[in-house]
Amino acid sequence: MDLLLLILGFICVIVGVLGSFIPVLPGLSSCWVGLLLLYLTKAVENNYWVLGITFVLMVIITILDYVIPSKGTKKFGGSSYGVWGTNIGLIIGIIAPIPFGIIIGPFVGAFIGELIYDSQNHKRALKAATGSLLGFLASSFINFLFSITYLGIFLKIVWEYRNIFF
Repeated sequence: MDLLLLILGFICVIVGVLGSFIPVLPGLSSCWVGLLLLYLTKAVENNYWVLGITFVLMVIITILDYVIPSKGTKKFGGSSYGVWGTNIGLIIGIIAPIPFGIIIGPFVGAFIGELIYDSQNHKRALKAATGSLLGFLASSFINFLFSITYLGIFLKIVWEYRNIFF
């Protein structure tokens, strides 16, 4: 049973790392589930501190995934229309079956939102949409870094208990 949990946990962590830049897959939450499965084995002693801290970080990073693109729009001079457009575009981008929808959605949403706010100022709308795109890329990068960190934690624990597992 321990070997099965180990394999499932490793698969979850790998899916999480891939999900940090492939939006269709779950990201950091999948990595955390992989760590949880590892700690559910009889071979590894429970460490509620590691599980608790990684869970809190996962929740914070997941929330920031939705906040950072909006903040990027605001930082680049976008109005509340652009921020709303970014959020709506993000949701549509996730749902829509178009390639790179999660990248295109917030960009187009911010652009359209800014055009609704001021239809004459295309330059400002493009600047706000660029802020949305940069915010999304920054968010993805942070998610990737934490996913790699969770993979490192997973591998470190497996290495410590390798004699019991194998």
